[in-house]
Amino acid sequence: MSLTLNSEATQLRISGIREFSNQLVDYPNALNLTIGQPDFPTPEAVKQAGIRAIEENKTSYSPNAGLLELRQVTAAYFNERYNCNYNANEVLVTNGATQAIDAVLRTIIEPGDEIILSAPMYAGYVPMIEYAKAKPVFLDITETNFEPEVDALKALITPKTKAILFNFPSNPTGATVSPERMDALAAFLAEQDIYLISDEIYSEITFEGEYRSFGSYPALKDKLFLISGLSKSHSMTGWRIGFILAPEALTDITVKVNAFNILCAAVPSQYAAIEALTGSKDAPIAMTASYKERRDYIYGRLVEMGLEVHKPNGAFYIFPSIKQFGMSSHEFATRLLKEAGVCVVPGAVFAAEGYLRITYAYAFETLVEAMDRLAAFVEKVRAEQASH
Repeated sequence: MSLTLNSEATQLRISGIREFSNQLVDYPNALNLTIGQPDFPTPEAVKQAGIRAIEENKTSYSPNAGLLELRQVTAAYFNERYNCNYNANEVLVTNGATQAIDAVLRTIIEPGDEIILSAPMYAGYVPMIEYAKAKPVFLDITETNFEPEVDALKALITPKTKAILFNFPSNPTGATVSPERMDALAAFLAEQDIYLISDEIYSEITFEGEYRSFGSYPALKDKLFLISGLSKSHSMTGWRIGFILAPEALTDITVKVNAFNILCAAVPSQYAAIEALTGSKDAPIAMTASYKERRDYIYGRLVEMGLEVHKPNGAFYIFPSIKQFGMSSHEFATRLLKEAGVCVVPGAVFAAEGYLRITYAYAFETLVEAMDRLAAFVEKVRAEQASH
């Protein structure tokens, strides 16, 4: 008798982000700029709300969709903050935004479907899509300031297209979509029989201008799954609270799919989330101001090094091009780690060869030292090339 495993499971690989960060154990003096995790503590009032929930024995199951109070304040928050129009029955509380996306994909995908992704894109999307037996289709946005355009999107749509997955502000580029492009995309998508999955987990970390959500377009609501959460906005990565906002008919089905996976999100975390979206709803402001200062510093240093780089308008990532050096992003990142002690993520991990993802959610002094090391390495590589 020979036991077998799910063939899709055996083909899964560790995230390319973790693949590089895990190498740090062999380089104890290296600086880590790989993981997209806020370096701030969870706001004190949010922590206390979670503690109170435990002390008051609020540790049993919640409804599958999440605590009614949390769903109510979530809907109110998005309606007030982003000009959306949702009610509590259109909110599903999940175990983080990644799990929210997985629940949506398992709800809508049938084998053979195609899911369009704007690339560069978050490395975790493709394995989830392929595991659900759908095909990822990449919309290259590297030549349009990392923003999607209607004509390029239109060219990729086929009868098999089930959904389009956008993520803005973007991981890994930090790009946002201009109001003009967003209006054009919304008008086009409103006419298509295609779902839109909008991963807006970084919406609170926007530097210039007001963030515009796809949830603010009424014509999109019947086909939109809006994904969000508190990991980035309130530095709550370990609390694992995400949200799906969608029309009630879609939410009802997704709740059932999700219930057979996680049953419900952790209840003490849900009580902490209520505080995050009410009494501590302005907590992201100070964090975003700090990220903006770090963004400006990193961007200025990369420009000084002569690297081609788009100035990000959100999240806490920057995505410089290293095409001028004539080596793959994996080779460049590997050498940077081994020879200069700086760990970043190759662009190939995000379906964008020729780039690096640098995370600046780290202490300022760490960023200064990392940029000094990167600058010295860039000069070293240029000298090598000049000698040849």
